[in-house]
Parts: sequence; C-alpha cells; structure tokens
Amino acid sequence: MASKLTDDTIRKVWEMLRKGDHQHDIAARFGLNQGRVSEINTGKRGGHITGLSAS
Repeated sequence: MASKLTDDTIRKVWEMLRKGDHQHDIAARFGLNQGRVSEINTGKRGGHITGLSAS
C-alpha cells in the first residue's frame, strides 16, 4: 500500500526535488508512484501549500 500524501510529505518531496534528487529515488523513499512526485514537481499536487512553487 502506498504512503498517504500528506502536506509534510509534499514539502519533503519538494525540498528533495529542489536539491536535485531523482524522482524515482524520491518515489522509492516515500513509497509513492513516480507520477505523484512529478505532479508535486509541476505544481499539480501541493499547490495549496504556501512557500512551494513549480519548477
């Protein structure tokens, strides 16, 4: 079962993306589908969280 995508998880994923970590590595770490990580990266998910901006 995949991890629940909480605001805290979205923030951590976003920070890892900004550091240059690979999407597939982030997905594996959090038990997410790589598509969810991509959605965070493009702003399709997590847009409600202040302080995050699309790449």
